[in-house]
Amino acid sequence: MLGIIRQKAFAQSLQRIRPATSAWRGYSSAAKEMTVREALNSALDEEMSADPKVFLMGEEVGEYQGAYKISKGLLEKYGPERVLDTPITEAGFTGIGVGAAYYGLKPVVEFMTFNFSMQAIDHIINSAAKSNYMSAGQISVPIVFRGPNGAAAGVGAQHSHCYASWYASCPGLKVLAPYSSEDARGLLKAAIRHPDPVVFLEMSYYMVSHFLFQLKYLTPVFASYRKGQHEREGKDVTITAFSKMVGYALKAAEILAKEGISAEVINLRSIRPLDRPTINASVRKTNRLVTVEEGFPQHGVGAEICASVIEDSFGYLDAPVERIAGADVPMPYAANLERMAVPQVEDIARAAKRACYRSVPMAAV
Repeated sequence: MLGIIRQKAFAQSLQRIRPATSAWRGYSSAAKEMTVREALNSALDEEMSADPKVFLMGEEVGEYQGAYKISKGLLEKYGPERVLDTPITEAGFTGIGVGAAYYGLKPVVEFMTFNFSMQAIDHIINSAAKSNYMSAGQISVPIVFRGPNGAAAGVGAQHSHCYASWYASCPGLKVLAPYSSEDARGLLKAAIRHPDPVVFLEMSYYMVSHFLFQLKYLTPVFASYRKGQHEREGKDVTITAFSKMVGYALKAAEILAKEGISAEVINLRSIRPLDRPTINASVRKTNRLVTVEEGFPQHGVGAEICASVIEDSFGYLDAPVERIAGADVPMPYAANLERMAVPQVEDIARAAKRACYRSVPMAAV
């Protein structure tokens, strides 16, 4: 009960922003371009300025200013007591971060890649995620675990895993996956202000991607972590995606539009909690669903979305649900095999055509 009250109070305190760039959403002349990296940096800077309890720790976040330069200028501004360079020992500094959160501070723990969070998963799950419940609501653990997630390029199986479904299966965690600069800025601010642990999954080589950014969102506003976002309206098929797969889904929607298929694209933004009402409302309108993720297909985010739609909107479906996911193999190193192992724009377009019974028939044998 205490957990429910805490979540409701937090949700009511949040202000919603419109988080992502798409061809469908119009942007006024009062808009600028901002990279995801700049958006994350500005969010960290503002939250550290507003609350002296917030601090950043991780490998090379200080002197080197972060592997992706997310912490650029923060060491100079806030000093080594609030921007802490750590040894290469994820289990060690993650445990220190959780202990600091127990004490009432608000750590932001950066992993150079979320693959390395496996070294620290005991602290994330057993020490951070479960403490509020095990203490009957007496212990808050206001901590953010953030860093690049999913496939990068040519870095092999041990640096290319998507951990969205792993952490989303754990009660006690919030799991956020931003796509655009507005997403990244608003959701990170919300995560830092949240009283419980948040896993914040960033994109890797999208860090330097430019997105249009409404100037009004440069004010100290932050996003509702519970809400998905319609990136493109449509009437024929719903496509759900998160992180960089949102961009792929939008490109697929443009291809489909040329063939007379109107695709609705939903940017999930939050993996846990999952915005079931938004997903189901869209499916009840389009009567078809394609889920997209770059993680493994078995027990994936798409599987959970499928279950939600079957439970809540089965009678509205006019076609089987299509799931697009990464290949069920460790990520190959070779570039040609790597491309085959992650979803591509053409895969999404093909699945949407199948759902709309518009796929190209197989040649007669």
